[in-house]
Amino acid sequence: MRAAIGLGSNTGDPRAHVERALDEIAHLREVHVTARSGLYRTRPVGPVSQRDYCNAVVLLETTLEPGELLDKLQALERRHGRPPPEQRDEPRWGARPLDLDILLLDERVIHRPRLEVPHPRLTERAFVLVPLAEVAPGWRVPGRGSVATLAARVGGEGVAPWH
Repeated sequence: MRAAIGLGSNTGDPRAHVERALDEIAHLREVHVTARSGLYRTRPVGPVSQRDYCNAVVLLETTLEPGELLDKLQALERRHGRPPPEQRDEPRWGARPLDLDILLLDERVIHRPRLEVPHPRLTERAFVLVPLAEVAPGWRVPGRGSVATLAARVGGEGVAPWH
């Protein structure tokens, strides 16, 4: 199964969190990384005053089931200091050491309590679509169109290469 994973961090050393997570994802069993975007500095979303984020996207092939992949990604978040979902009291768009989101799984549509694919706000977020379009412009988001078309629609305001 082909998967697109969004990565983000804005606490501690955000770039180090994202780069380490990219390496950790590459070393997961039953996962083969096929592409990774550059790193992007993005403005935070939501009402909470916080630092800019470091964001990226990684594409992979995996034999893991969607729930198993989610479990492994949440374990990586915990290693970076983020509490498990059932213990989180952070604001919805609050600061975090590492956020890993399953954006797409092939062209599957999944609606489960723990997992929605495509990610429910994927088509609204330049901080996800810009790096995703870098590595998978032709990937079709079920019922929405190509990643490149969606990225062009939201534009790139607030998203810049991380230097």
